[in-house]
Amino acid sequence: MNLIIDATGMLHTPTHQPEKSWAQLDAAQMAQAFAINAIGPALLMKHFLPLLPRQGPSVFATLSAKVGSIGDNRLGGWYSYRASKAALNQLVHTAAIELRRRAPQAICVALHPGTVRSALSQPFAKTGLTVRQPETAAAELLATIAALKPEDSGGFFSYEGEALPW
Repeated sequence: MNLIIDATGMLHTPTHQPEKSWAQLDAAQMAQAFAINAIGPALLMKHFLPLLPRQGPSVFATLSAKVGSIGDNRLGGWYSYRASKAALNQLVHTAAIELRRRAPQAICVALHPGTVRSALSQPFAKTGLTVRQPETAAAELLATIAALKPEDSGGFFSYEGEALPW
């Protein structure tokens, strides 16, 4: 099987933390989040999806985030990150429709890796939050990918293989 995994993402920078209120919205910070979390992966899809074979199994998976789910948003905040990951989810869903016409067995999905011990999550790791090791998260994501079927293309899945709401 051909497999491409995009693991790009940005939640915060040394100078900007996720917004807790609309009062903290900043155009430059939002543009950077969209550039890294949505536009970059979209350009990867532009260049790599056409390289997937027309026949046989193949997967393009990109790391999204559960906080990018509009249906699951109960806390608010994190405007730029949430919106850019929601945009990524829409890009994946749209690209999967086009990919299906070209390569019916190919899969294009967004994956939620959970909270993984990393520089991205470190400032937000708190008591009670399950933070997993990168090796564990990678193994779980690979198992999720291995269980996907062509009809799952365009979907949004957790590291446990659960379909997530848009």
